[in-house]
Amino acid sequence: MRREARSGARRGRARAAAGLAAAALVGIAMPLDAQTLERVRDAGTLRIGYRTDTRPFSHQEAPGAPAGYSIALCQRIADAVKADLGLGDLALEYVAVTSEDRFRAVKEGRIDLLCAEATATLERRRDVAFSLPIFPSGIGALLRADAPARLRDILSGREPTYRPRWRASLGQILEKRVLSAVGGTTAEAWLAERKQALGVISEVAPVESYEAGIRRVLARDSDVLFGDRPILLDAATRSPSADDLIVLDRLYTVEPLALALPRGDEDFRLLVDRTLSELYRSGEIGEVYATYFGEPDENALTFFRLITLPE
Repeated sequence: MRREARSGARRGRARAAAGLAAAALVGIAMPLDAQTLERVRDAGTLRIGYRTDTRPFSHQEAPGAPAGYSIALCQRIADAVKADLGLGDLALEYVAVTSEDRFRAVKEGRIDLLCAEATATLERRRDVAFSLPIFPSGIGALLRADAPARLRDILSGREPTYRPRWRASLGQILEKRVLSAVGGTTAEAWLAERKQALGVISEVAPVESYEAGIRRVLARDSDVLFGDRPILLDAATRSPSADDLIVLDRLYTVEPLALALPRGDEDFRLLVDRTLSELYRSGEIGEVYATYFGEPDENALTFFRLITLPE
């Protein structure tokens, strides 16, 4: 019996080895066994995932040429990887992902690091790990500048004087409104939860991108677009119809954004967090921040000081 068990185990290991070899031949990523830094050392390439539609965090200036705040941070991380591995050269392979498949791309090993805007949630931690926070964000609202004053007041959190109960007026004012958010984001999930909790009778129309959501608002197909407030602000400012749009000051949630990377790869995560901590501690983060968001205020600087890890 023992000889049969040993023989079966050998056959199992042989089949597993053959499967890995076959996967390598056809280019299938095998992220569970290979650690990121080992793979990068062998391949000489770091694969960076980014989104094309989340400016100022990441966007595409030309095919395969992303830019943005998250990209700038990941380029610093790439420099640290190169130095840590003692590589003479390190190629960066940029892989475009969507809001729907970005975490799956990390989990399946198609990218090593997700360099876009991503809220670190407990549910998402089932599939990926997250770095230290990189930006203090939250859900905001964009709507037409000529939207009804009552709608703007309710969304801004100002209780109208003409209604005795805020909850009742919210339901009445939002009744039959069309609310949008980018599919696969925390804004979409938050919107669905709030709608159910408040008993609001309104349609939720997911959109594939912030640009698509703004087009719906401008065309009056949607009354409000919810999403990461920094992205809404940037998109509204750059829009040819900027005068027709407003982004409310209110933050509905507090959602620090982070970079996503493979679960269980503590060496790579340590390198990422050390690089970010050094950037925050040195004060260089202020220069990077200013490039994409303007000079950081005291609240932003305090945020980075609080999340910096000591050596």
